[in-house]
Amino acid sequence: MCGIVGYIGEKNAKDIVLNGLKKLEYRGYDSAGMSLWDNKTSDHTLIKVKGRIDALEKRIDIKESPLAIGHTRWATHGKVNQENAHPHTSFSGRFIVVHNGVIDNYKQLKKTYLNDKTFTSETDTEVIAFLIDYFVSESLPADKAILKTLRLLEGSYALLVIDRTQPDLIYAAKHKSPLLMGKSNQGIIIASDMMALLPTADQYVALEDETFVTIHQDAFTIFDLNGTVQPYQMQPIDMDDMSSEKGAFDHFMLKEIHEQPAVIRKILNKYFEKNDVLLDTAMLDTIKKHDRIHILAAGTSMHAGLVAKKLLEQWAGMPTEVHIASEFAYDMPLLNGKPFFIMISQSGETADLRACLMRLKKDHHTVMTVTNVRTSTLAREADMVLTIHAGPEIAVASTKAYTAQIAVLAILSYALSHQSFDLKAELSKIASAMDSLLEKHEDFKPIVESLLNKRHCFYIGRGLDYAVALEAALKLKEISYIQTEGFASGELKHGTIALIEEDTPVIALISQNSTASLTRSNLNEVKSRGAKTLSIVVESLRENGETMLIPDANPSLAPLLMVIPTQLIAYYAALVKGYDIDKPRNLAKSVTVE
Repeated sequence: MCGIVGYIGEKNAKDIVLNGLKKLEYRGYDSAGMSLWDNKTSDHTLIKVKGRIDALEKRIDIKESPLAIGHTRWATHGKVNQENAHPHTSFSGRFIVVHNGVIDNYKQLKKTYLNDKTFTSETDTEVIAFLIDYFVSESLPADKAILKTLRLLEGSYALLVIDRTQPDLIYAAKHKSPLLMGKSNQGIIIASDMMALLPTADQYVALEDETFVTIHQDAFTIFDLNGTVQPYQMQPIDMDDMSSEKGAFDHFMLKEIHEQPAVIRKILNKYFEKNDVLLDTAMLDTIKKHDRIHILAAGTSMHAGLVAKKLLEQWAGMPTEVHIASEFAYDMPLLNGKPFFIMISQSGETADLRACLMRLKKDHHTVMTVTNVRTSTLAREADMVLTIHAGPEIAVASTKAYTAQIAVLAILSYALSHQSFDLKAELSKIASAMDSLLEKHEDFKPIVESLLNKRHCFYIGRGLDYAVALEAALKLKEISYIQTEGFASGELKHGTIALIEEDTPVIALISQNSTASLTRSNLNEVKSRGAKTLSIVVESLRENGETMLIPDANPSLAPLLMVIPTQLIAYYAALVKGYDIDKPRNLAKSVTVE
């Protein structure tokens, strides 16, 4: 959730770290800070602010620096203020630390080792800095003091540590929270996200858990927590830096909504050879040996999982259950037979899923990760991986990753089945239909202005439309802050209809012939109680007076189209209100803490 960037080398570290932090803004943050080596004073200068990176940049008066570390914080311990912002320093001031993750035993460590020390923040991170200093005061050299500290920490961490007495060195450490090392012939960059490595590095290595690194400008060495040197292999970086730019769009979210047809076509190119699905037959055979599928996910990815459940059951005939990852990790249901597990994570770093994975691997279950980042922790540690090929998604509110997840899981479901229809042709039609919807995206602004003038809103639907209603509601509440709920429309009369009052917005999703009349009946029930209603309907099911029409598609794939209008409704609702669409309050893109 928080972001880390560090650099040491021949280039200007100040600019590289600032630019890297800006590329991580999409993850969400509430404060920012940097520590830079100042050649004039031969010491580090530390600057922290509550608020945005722009405010941090204005306060840095150092023009050039060979070494710097920076951080964007999403509060987990303590209020959002300058004191709790990173970097944090040790009690002597010698060590400077930035940290992603959560230290579960920081209070115990405070009591055991640091009971006589005065802390200036409410964070768990400051305890790390103090512990390093404490062990150095006990006559350990800096590297040994850091290693001893790491062995005491319980929880998750990605750390960068500066020792003011060693101006040509950065220490790093990683456990559970992601950390990447990027290298070029001009220096080394360390970051918590691949986006921050661009365009500074041309190759990288993703650090493994419980590793410790010493970093100079031309080389680094990786150790385990016992101090034993570990082998590693650098990988080339092939991401396009321009994909992280808005281009002609005002917001990343709008750009990413418009990229969805191209993403579907890219997926078709990756997973089809003519009309044949390009999935490993050994992987498919392994899945077929199991008798039940469990999908684990969170947020938008869980909503994609609800659609995938229908496809796996309807097409492949495999009983499927969908679980909230944070619940499953610590309240695992009774498992019988031979279950197979699919974890869906846009970033591949979701902490709740990591907790699930560790438990499942301990019990020797087979796990697949479906992710946008093939180099991520969850991708590396699972038994198999499917990449969704959505490209970088910068806006916090996910759009193209959701549709890409559904498309890839549809291909998996199809490959596991004996269906005879042409899935490639059906998905190609979906991409073209998306194009036609997006051409009229500006038509949604007046709809929003006339409909969404209340503090709350409801999406309703049945079956697959209910699954989309949940995602639609999440999008609207995420960026417009309108209290929005998605409901199975038949459940309204069992209590929720009590919330309907004059002009309450209720949006119905209708794409399934078997339930269309039932959803319309439920819509009439709220309309008769004063609700202001809107129907989003596929063309073949249209009735008089329904104006928001969606091109027809294979009913099982309809969620890929039905979600597009809801994404645009959310976008324009936030735009009309003047909110920060790409970086909504309190949210983070990659949720790397439990």
